[in-house]
Amino acid sequence: MSTGVGVSSCCVSGKIHSGTPSGRIETIGGLQTYVAEPESGSKAKTVIFLVDIFGWELPNVRLLADQYAKTGGFYCYVPDVHEGDSLPLSFLQNVEPPLKDKEQLTMVDKAKNAAIVPTTLGPWLVKHREGVSRPKIDGFVNAVRMIPGTNKIGAIGGGRYAILQAHGQSKDESGSSVGGVDAAYACHPSLVAIPGDFEPVTKPLSLALGTKDSLLDTDSIGQIQDVLAKKTDVPHEIRLYEDQIHGFALRGDFSTEKDKKCQDEAAQQGMEWFEKYLS
Repeated sequence: MSTGVGVSSCCVSGKIHSGTPSGRIETIGGLQTYVAEPESGSKAKTVIFLVDIFGWELPNVRLLADQYAKTGGFYCYVPDVHEGDSLPLSFLQNVEPPLKDKEQLTMVDKAKNAAIVPTTLGPWLVKHREGVSRPKIDGFVNAVRMIPGTNKIGAIGGGRYAILQAHGQSKDESGSSVGGVDAAYACHPSLVAIPGDFEPVTKPLSLALGTKDSLLDTDSIGQIQDVLAKKTDVPHEIRLYEDQIHGFALRGDFSTEKDKKCQDEAAQQGMEWFEKYLS
């Protein structure tokens, strides 16, 4: 997979949020899945949360799915696409503190973190490469489409897979149509191929990007803007969030009002996008 970017500790930065998820667990398409149901119970507007390296059990992603269900009226699914092999939450808590604390680290601490990240994350990314993960995601999308009452489907994610689902349906080895959603929302996507991941986009795509994301620099953002600008027939938007690092929309640090405001605005951005293109 050609990405043009490396792996940094910023990829795993963030905070675990407090709160008790209120959804339930089901098995869908062979994957354990967290389900957050709107009060109406309607599946007309369905959103699939494609999890990051910390997986479907991260409280943050479940709480966000609850928010989409309760506030936006979306029927939400959070599948375990890693099948029990997500990185442990301790990796999130220990390997990198919030940005304000990071500035106070000693050189020894920074060196230690710099060594831990590639030795842990690198092999995990190889194990869960696109050739392994995408068929699971495509299969899950197909399974959701078969659920009675399901109409349009959206995909939200912090990695590149929401973008890939915005390519529309693809063909598997047997020639059958698989995957593909009706709209997608990607927050601080990482390890993206530019222009390769964006040129095939055929479905409405919204992006939320932080200006201090070490995995997507200013030049890369400009290249993405140039590619999408040529897609005059495909609805798209890019919103930049000042001073926000990778993971801000899901693992933001609520210790500052600015960070909390950005996370709230990113959640609202996604709900507005899906309300427009899934209704």
